[in-house]
Amino acid sequence: MLVPATAAVVAIGTVVSGATAADGRTGASHGPASPVRPGVIDSSPFWNDPESDAARQVRQWKLEGRTRDARILRRISDQPQATWVAWDDPVPDIARVMAGAEKKKKTAVLVAYNIPHRDCGQHSAGGAPDAERYLRWIGAFAKAIGNGKAIVVLEPDAVPHMVDGCTPKGMRAERTRLLAKAVARLKRQPGVKVYLDAGNSGWIADPWQLVAPLRQSGIERSDGFVLNTANFQTTASLKAYGRRISEFLGGKHFVLDTSRNGNGPLLGTWCNPPGRALGHPPTTKTDDPLVDAYLWIKNPGDSDGSCGGGPPAGTWWPEHALGLARATTQNTQRTTRMLQ
Repeated sequence: MLVPATAAVVAIGTVVSGATAADGRTGASHGPASPVRPGVIDSSPFWNDPESDAARQVRQWKLEGRTRDARILRRISDQPQATWVAWDDPVPDIARVMAGAEKKKKTAVLVAYNIPHRDCGQHSAGGAPDAERYLRWIGAFAKAIGNGKAIVVLEPDAVPHMVDGCTPKGMRAERTRLLAKAVARLKRQPGVKVYLDAGNSGWIADPWQLVAPLRQSGIERSDGFVLNTANFQTTASLKAYGRRISEFLGGKHFVLDTSRNGNGPLLGTWCNPPGRALGHPPTTKTDDPLVDAYLWIKNPGDSDGSCGGGPPAGTWWPEHALGLARATTQNTQRTTRMLQ
């Protein structure tokens, strides 16, 4: 359900950093998230890539005279998003990101997405061909970060897919071993925080099922877990779900992907659902002692896959991005009217 990506600068419309939606398909909207004002950069500690697809699209639309659309799309381009690293050589992408983040004195947000048998052979099939090469890859990933500050979201779906049965039983022991080694290797870098992916509140109904595989995957040495990667579950439902997991894990902290959860999920539709909106901007100011940050892990505007009318998974889809931004504008206007 997720898609490999590269942070390298490519032409608009090609496959770039991104992810598809997660498998959770239930839940209801709890109302619009905090509005994201166009043209205003949140006082976020995270690095915003000036060469993101959204930023380049804004520049292109300005040149084409689509100034209103460009202004609306700045709701996305003005916010920091994660960089997905999923190819054979992680060093060039990470080096570029870390250099940019260091220059701005910001924290990079990286997604390590190369586990063998990735996505169970579905939309984002791939990953390292074997355990040995994965460990070499994660070693190069960690080394490229150096002494810089970074949050690493480790292997979206890898743990939940062991719970829902998608990952074959014969591969689970190797997977937890690789994840635990990855956590240990990444934590050797002094400025790195690592969060293991734990799905979302609409996917694994009983969070207790996640506890054993998370423990086996090195959760104790990590900084916590992440919820809602590339999904649409509301912040309220995620916090409640995360607290339950945290209780089972001795109070572990967690982070949330709020990139597209402004209107919550659409019942029965996980792939490019219409009518969704941007969620809370990336920040560490969550007003919750267990929630370390809201992050935009999924890059808003990247397709979830060749379903729901979208192009292949991970392809930048400008009109879809514009739809997310417009829906957020409508939420902001609605909230303003309610407060008058």
